[in-house]
Amino acid sequence: GNIVGDAPVHSTRIRVGRSIDGFGLSPGITKEQRIGVEQLMASAVQNFTGGLAGKYYPLTGMEESVRQQLVDDHFLFVSGDRNLTVAGMERDWPEGRGIFHNDEKTFLIWVN
Repeated sequence: GNIVGDAPVHSTRIRVGRSIDGFGLSPGITKEQRIGVEQLMASAVQNFTGGLAGKYYPLTGMEESVRQQLVDDHFLFVSGDRNLTVAGMERDWPEGRGIFHNDEKTFLIWVN
């Protein structure tokens, strides 16, 4: 909920990039590094507790009903973004990618 009930802000987004020792950054990351980052992050989010506890959803092998719900929630976007494609960030799609959200769907992490 809002801290101030009549505040006009309904949501906000803060984007943060990552730098993990031993892993390249997009668009230069290799497929193997991308999968390594995903494995690292999928493991890390399992340790979240309290208001941050939730579930990690790998894009590879994702059930269509789950994918559609994440799209409907405006958490997951369809591949094919021209800017991402030109930058080389959609290579090997969807391998090594996923999304985490907490149980309340107020905290999200996009992986790769």
